Amino acid sequence: MTNNNFIPIIIGTDMNAYNMAISFHEEYGINPILVGKESLSFTSLSSIIKTIELNPKLPEQQVFVSFLKEIAEKYAEPGKKMLLIGTNDLYVRMIIENADELKSHFVFNYISEPLMNDVLVKSNFYKLCAEHGIEAPATYYYSCRDEKPFSEKVMFPIIIKPSNGVEYYKNPFAGMEKVYKVDSYDEVHNVITTIKAGGYREDLIIQDYIPGDDTYMWDSVFYMNSHGKAELITFAQVVLQEHTVTAIGNYTALITRYNEEMMLKLKGFLEALNYVGYANFDLKYDERDGKFKVFEVNIRQGRSSYYITACGHNMAKYLVDDVIHGQQKELTLLNEKFLFTVVPKIVLKKFVSNQEVLKDVKALLRAGKYGNPLFYKKDRHFKRKLYLFARQVNYYRKYKNSTW
Repeated sequence: MTNNNFIPIIIGTDMNAYNMAISFHEEYGINPILVGKESLSFTSLSSIIKTIELNPKLPEQQVFVSFLKEIAEKYAEPGKKMLLIGTNDLYVRMIIENADELKSHFVFNYISEPLMNDVLVKSNFYKLCAEHGIEAPATYYYSCRDEKPFSEKVMFPIIIKPSNGVEYYKNPFAGMEKVYKVDSYDEVHNVITTIKAGGYREDLIIQDYIPGDDTYMWDSVFYMNSHGKAELITFAQVVLQEHTVTAIGNYTALITRYNEEMMLKLKGFLEALNYVGYANFDLKYDERDGKFKVFEVNIRQGRSSYYITACGHNMAKYLVDDVIHGQQKELTLLNEKFLFTVVPKIVLKKFVSNQEVLKDVKALLRAGKYGNPLFYKKDRHFKRKLYLFARQVNYYRKYKNSTW
């Protein structure tokens, strides 16, 4: 085992945090340190994590910085850099907002605060897309500070979602959904009234609904090095996404594909923005005009991005080679056949309705070209198998009982 000159500090305790942790463990034999606000079974039932430092007030601005500095001082080792990795939008946003203070203790690779505000706030993001020739669904905006009802002429069904997801989740309310699909102006009015009553005061995105099941959704992951150059681009077709109202958009299975035209188009977009770090695009194929429409870009790796590591392009290694060792890589357009899944095979076989995709799923399962990162072989926590078994059973129940 090499004597590594860095210590990974991963902020988060969810599936994305686990995927990053096992990427470091696979590549370097390192047991990372996790920091979070609450204990979650994905990571608490793991033998490959060195420790989990919890603080329920972590999402508060002052606590975030002071707690991370305490962690840095507690685990500092001579000659080793602290490599900081966020695993959800809020934590990445807070790293970026406090970058100047955190730089004294950590190294990381994230975009500037002005670019973050252009990318994360969807009303700004769609304007950028239009400027750079990136297709997006037809979109309207409604300010929750406005007293007037929404009155634009639209074709139903339409989608309603917050422009600023971070602010939206700071105002939880009963019946909260990640995305709302509505069929009438009455429903639009009811959703807007409910969201306003919850305390959200930013813009809402009101958007054309692109028809098609989960397999019309697509995923593209980039690693942009600290010089703003693309080193890795992937393109993948979603097989299934979560079907519960609070988790729509979280992919549970996908198949890697190759589409050079879209890969290079998105690359041109990110390079024009001087983007750095991981980026994860959500797109949907619109068969009405034969175009891929971009919904958003996450300013981090996604929870399904582990397929990169599984295809031989370790997520942690890209970051370490760039930020720790100052090495630049030639561009790779991922062209491997692989099925990423966190649901059991029975769910894939029973609930994937697109027959062509199902055929590919079965072929990849037969060929052994699939993987579920939660079943990492070197993780030998004694309760983990019981937890994963219960989770797999629960997934079957969830898909049986909910459609979106």
